[in-house]
Amino acid sequence: MIHGEKINLRPVKAADLDIMHSRSNDPAFEGEYNNFGLNPANHLQRLFEFSGFMSSKHGMLVVENLDGEFVGTVDYRNVRYGPNDGSNQFAIGISLAAEYHGKGYGVEAQRLLADYLFRTYPIMRVEASTDVTNIAEQRALEKAGFTRELIIRKAQWRGGAWHDLMVYSKLRGE
Repeated sequence: MIHGEKINLRPVKAADLDIMHSRSNDPAFEGEYNNFGLNPANHLQRLFEFSGFMSSKHGMLVVENLDGEFVGTVDYRNVRYGPNDGSNQFAIGISLAAEYHGKGYGVEAQRLLADYLFRTYPIMRVEASTDVTNIAEQRALEKAGFTRELIIRKAQWRGGAWHDLMVYSKLRGE
């Protein structure tokens, strides 16, 4: 478990799958920026059985408050900027229940995840992207120590339209 001041990050447990499944196709939970279409029934169960959501290329951790309540998830996935292993980096994402927005949980979760990735892997960079209209997430990333880099035009298909993304990064030692 990774301990923070407001939240903890921990590996997904089998007991989490029911709540994760119930929220995976719920537009109210996914919100405007995390709704990427319907997921097949029990898709999370298959992923959990395969890897427990933890590998050197992709992972997911549960965000819980200090009372142990499920707040949401953070994830990481390998991205590469060259053909060699030294070019491996990670992109991170977050999905929190609406009732936990605006409490600093997202800031802390993204900071803790980036710190974990730097401690665990020989990488130089962790990045995150968000819709250019998602001002709350942009502020959260900046508070978590990420630096705004650039806009990627029409990079994400979501909700029946292409969306521009703002890319942020945090480098080892920042």
